[in-house]
Amino acid sequence: MRIGLLTEGGYPDATGESHAWCERLVRGLTGHDFEVYALNTDARQVPRPRTVLPDHVRLVRRAPLWGDFPGGHHRATEHRRGRTPGRRERRRFAERFGDLVTAFATVPAGSGQAHGAPHGGASAGAPPGGTDGAPDPAETREADRFASGLYGLAELAREHRSLPALLHSEDAVRTLEAVCHGPRALPAAQNAQVNDLLTVTAQLELALRPLSLDWYGDRHTPGLGGVDLCHATSGGAAALPGLLAKRFFGTPLLVTEYGVRLREHYLARAAAPLSVPVRALLAAFQGALAAETYAQAALITPGNTHARRWQERCGADRARLRTVYPGMDAAPFAAVADAAADDSKTLVWVGTVEPAKDLIALLHAFAGIRRAEPAAALRIIGGAGRDPRAPGYLAHCRALAAQLFPDEAADARTVGENPVSFEEIGSPEVPSLADAYAAGAVVVLSSVIEGFPRSLVEAMFCGRATVSTDAGAVCEVIGGTGLVVPPRNPRALAEACVALLGDPGRRARLGAAARARALELFTVEQNVAAFRGIYLELISHAPARPAACRTRDAHGVPRPFARPAESHVPGRWAATGTATRAVTAPAGRTPSWAASAAEPPDAVPVAAEGPAEGGGGGVVREVGQAVRRDDAASHQTWPVRGREQ
Repeated sequence: MRIGLLTEGGYPDATGESHAWCERLVRGLTGHDFEVYALNTDARQVPRPRTVLPDHVRLVRRAPLWGDFPGGHHRATEHRRGRTPGRRERRRFAERFGDLVTAFATVPAGSGQAHGAPHGGASAGAPPGGTDGAPDPAETREADRFASGLYGLAELAREHRSLPALLHSEDAVRTLEAVCHGPRALPAAQNAQVNDLLTVTAQLELALRPLSLDWYGDRHTPGLGGVDLCHATSGGAAALPGLLAKRFFGTPLLVTEYGVRLREHYLARAAAPLSVPVRALLAAFQGALAAETYAQAALITPGNTHARRWQERCGADRARLRTVYPGMDAAPFAAVADAAADDSKTLVWVGTVEPAKDLIALLHAFAGIRRAEPAAALRIIGGAGRDPRAPGYLAHCRALAAQLFPDEAADARTVGENPVSFEEIGSPEVPSLADAYAAGAVVVLSSVIEGFPRSLVEAMFCGRATVSTDAGAVCEVIGGTGLVVPPRNPRALAEACVALLGDPGRRARLGAAARARALELFTVEQNVAAFRGIYLELISHAPARPAACRTRDAHGVPRPFARPAESHVPGRWAATGTATRAVTAPAGRTPSWAASAAEPPDAVPVAAEGPAEGGGGGVVREVGQAVRRDDAASHQTWPVRGREQ
């Protein structure tokens, strides 16, 4: 089948956790064709894949979420291009944009609190919403109004190229101002000034930019209108193309969130120099967009129970939630696990240094550890994180360590050494990540804010005993294979570390149990197998459209699997969705590997003929704004085992 993979700020051009997971997923599911639709979030991001793409990645489309709207990405029809917005278009925009803004920037009628107030006032460590998760009728009406405004703007963008300009126009500012100064406006937004309104409209233009992209096409041109399934690797802007494909083409939408986008928005905006009205309005918009995404998704796959609770409080249906742990490669850590047990008194902390990791508490805890174990040492391995405060925080931690633990020497002739060291991966002392975990007997995590603790999983792959704070998904990952203490409690952290440093047998038992648990739950193989089954499950419940499934091409050659088995079963398998308008699926949409070998007439080669990237024998071709790979092997007639359908 054809999978539309929707990414933001990661695969295929940027490094990081998202890129690594997408890379493993795509390479593991070789039986499907992938079309990648990537939103770039950084002007410094080079539009070039970090690694050689496999042959079954047939299409790569990119669009920036920064700067001005780029040329060549509009969805406008040819006869509408070059026109400035007319009176009718501006009136339509004012109505739809007014619905959108009113839905998230006002208190719902009959509600006792501001819509989105739980989101705006929630801390980063706790899910928003109420305690019972029951839908409020007033909030349901506002959600319908938000959807009406969102898809109304999408329809306007389908017909005209003026949506980005309209979102920057005076009409948008006046509409937002009228709502913010209205009788039911959010309390935090009632004092919004002109500069606040300009900031919000600029951010909304970036967030709604996917509505204006030319990624959707139809059954004759490449685009999301022809894929069998949309897989959004996060919420927010990355899910918007999937929402439009679901709305206009009936394409099933799968949403995977290993870090809940709404929670990430709170954490990112906490350090940004924004006014209170801007924070409140942007948080309310992100909350409404998350609710709409969860409502339209056929299935939502959180990476852990912590993320699942956030999604439930944002309106996700429990029946459509399925936890799938992120897969990680255990091979680099096998040598550490097989090595002899480490009987030293060394503690290791691995990660990115930033305030959320609370190294201050770890250093104070280590002072207590040294009183009980004078030979103990602490190795802090990692550089500054992405948080703007990270470099200053790292310098503060170094100064505190020097103050708490002065250099020590055995005698007057020996060079002094500090029991606390700050190192980075790639240095001569720590050449690789596996060497970092091999450097100590116990791995420590001291975070106060945490999502999915990847460093703990890596330590478990290495067979190391761990001491962690109860933050994020730590308890879910550790299970009963490590010690967990409350966050911001240096005394409890010190006591747990001393208990393990003084008991090598217990360390060995916990390390072995941790490795067995990690190999069972958190490997690449289990992750790929889970999504292979999910893809087949979702497509099996999609509308079959028997009349549109042609089993032979124009030359009479059979197309294997072009007609799904469900099309032979009497009755209606699934509805086309919850859209308020009828959805007509494009005719003739079949897996690309079963499609005809006819080449698009506008294909222009952008690479010399010869072996394509990834070792295949194809040629990478430019199709409009797309990069496409065509090769003879992908269009060959596949042998069919068993009887032909």
